[in-house]
Amino acid sequence: MATKPRVVIVGAGFAGVHAARRLKKEPVQVTVVDRGTSHLFQPLLYQCATGVLSEGAITSPVRHLLRRQRNVNVLLGEADDIDVSAKVLTVLGADGNPIRLDYDYLVVGTGMRTAYHGCDDAIENAIGMKTLDDALAIRRQVLGAFEIAEALDDPEDRRGWLTFAVAGAGPTGVEIAGQIRELATLALGREFDSIDPTEARVLLFHGSDRVLPSFSPSLSRRAQRTLDKIGVETHLGVHVVDVGEDTVQTKDKKSGELTTYEARTTLWTAGVEAVPFARTLAKALGVQQDHGGRIPVRDDLSVEGHPEVFIAGDTSSLRDLPGVAEVAMQGGRHVGAVIADLVAGQTERKPFKYHDLGNAAYIARRNAIVQSGRLELSGTLGWLAWGVIHVAFLAGVRNRMGAVVTWSATLITGTRGERAITYGDPRRAHQPYPDD
Repeated sequence: MATKPRVVIVGAGFAGVHAARRLKKEPVQVTVVDRGTSHLFQPLLYQCATGVLSEGAITSPVRHLLRRQRNVNVLLGEADDIDVSAKVLTVLGADGNPIRLDYDYLVVGTGMRTAYHGCDDAIENAIGMKTLDDALAIRRQVLGAFEIAEALDDPEDRRGWLTFAVAGAGPTGVEIAGQIRELATLALGREFDSIDPTEARVLLFHGSDRVLPSFSPSLSRRAQRTLDKIGVETHLGVHVVDVGEDTVQTKDKKSGELTTYEARTTLWTAGVEAVPFARTLAKALGVQQDHGGRIPVRDDLSVEGHPEVFIAGDTSSLRDLPGVAEVAMQGGRHVGAVIADLVAGQTERKPFKYHDLGNAAYIARRNAIVQSGRLELSGTLGWLAWGVIHVAFLAGVRNRMGAVVTWSATLITGTRGERAITYGDPRRAHQPYPDD
C-alpha cells in the first residue's frame, strides 16, 4: 500500500490554517507545526491590549479549528533547521528535544516579527505589537501606568507615567493610539481619585507626511481629523531614534533636529521583519532574502529551484503584495490547491492571483475608515463596515458571537471588562512566611 504524500505546514497563522483546510479532503497526510497552541487573529491585537477583548476572543486553539480533519496532525514546536536535499525539517519540540519531520511538500507561513530598524534601545524599552504576549504586556504596562500615577504625589512624576508614545502611524499604530485615548477618556475617566485620566497624553510619531499612508489621501485626512478630535498628538516627518526607560527621542527627517519627550510607555509599530527561521530556510534553499527578510517566490508561491517548497503570507515576496491578513488567507488556500493538483497528477501550476478586498482601520468610537477600490467609507458607515469585515474573518462561531456581544456592551456602557492585572512577582504569593 502506497503511503500518502506528506505535507508539513510551518505556522498556524492565516496562511497555514487556510492551507491545511484546503487539503481537508485530499489524499495527503498533513502536519501543522506552530510555536503556540492557538491561531491568533492579529488585526484585533490592539483591542486585546487595551482591554476591549479578551485573549480568548482573538485566539482559537489550532487543534479545535482542525479537529474535523482526519488527515491533520498538530505539533507544538519551533522549526529549527532544514535539509532540503533530504526533505527533512527539524523541529524543537515542547520538551526542547529535536523532532525530524520528513516531507514531500513544505508550506512555510511563519509570519513576521517586530523590526526596530537599528534602534537597539527600543528592543529593551519599547513593546512591539505582533504577538499575544505583546498585547498582554501592553495591557499590563498601560493600565499599570495609571495605577502608578495615582499613587504619586509629584505632578512631574505623574506626567511621565501618563504619557504614552507610539512609534509608527500605520493601521496598528493609529488603532492603538486611538484606543489608549478612549481608554483614558471613557473607561477610566471617573474611576480615580488623585489623577484625571483624561489628561493622559498619547504621542503618535511617523516618518511620513501623513498617517495611514496605505490609504488614500482623503481617508488619511479624515483619520487625522478624528485623531485630533479625540486628543492624539500626531508628529509627522520624524523618526524615533532612541527609547529610554522614561524618554523617547525623535529626529526630524528634514532638519535633523532632535526632540526628547518624557514618556514612561513606548509602543513600537514602526516596522516588521522576517522571523529567524526564514534566514535558515533561505540559506538552505540558496535564495537571497529582501530587505525585510522575505523570501522571493515564483508565481505559484513555490521557491525557484525547489518546487516542493512553498512560502505563503508575510514571509513571501511577490509583486509587492501587502503584508495583510487577506493576502495570507488567499495565499494559503492557493498553495493548498496547487498541492492538491500535484497529488492528483496535474503538472501545470496555476499562478497566484490576489483579489484585493480593501483595507480597514479603526480610528475611534463609531469611527473607522474602509477602502476597497474606488469605494471609500469613513465615520459611522466605515465603522459598521469595519465591524462586519472583522467578524466575518474571525475564526470560530464562538469568537464571532463573543466579539459582537463585547463590542455592543462596550459601546453602550463605555466600560472595558478585560482590565485585570496584578502587581509584583506572582511567585511571591507562594513563598513561606518569614520567621518571627
